[in-house]
Amino acid sequence: MTITLAGRGVSCVAELLDKDAPRTCEAVWSALPQGDAVQHAKYARNEVYTMVPRFAEAEPGQENPTVTPIPGDVVYFSFDGGMLDRSFKEEKGIDHLPGVIDLALFYGRNNLLLNGDVGWVPGNVFATVVENLPAMAEACNDVWRSGSVGERLLYERLER
Repeated sequence: MTITLAGRGVSCVAELLDKDAPRTCEAVWSALPQGDAVQHAKYARNEVYTMVPRFAEAEPGQENPTVTPIPGDVVYFSFDGGMLDRSFKEEKGIDHLPGVIDLALFYGRNNLLLNGDVGWVPGNVFATVVENLPAMAEACNDVWRSGSVGERLLYERLER
């Protein structure tokens, strides 16, 4: 699949980890394309993500989990509505949803999925970037430095 920062015109290619996270890969692949406003992580460090409405008929559950993602990891998180801060949900316009899916790309080292409010937040690593991570990492870092307003993070099928 491709992962794109649309406003910056930068994409990378990620390979699905079907053997390690088959349920998550199937759920995501079946629901592509996905995407919305990009956010840059506050706690995890080198992460950009987008939150979308739940799309799987049945949540895949935990598989191939991590709390220490590495550069190039593409991670799926499922958050119940009660897990997210009220003001965060209102700000993002997702306060009406019973829960959301967070599709995240980790682009640098030293990430730790530890949230001060809820503790450890494991996610399912379902893909890994195999092409153009350096340029994507530079663009992701620019989201941190220059801001995310108006930028979209898109996940799309790449048929070869």
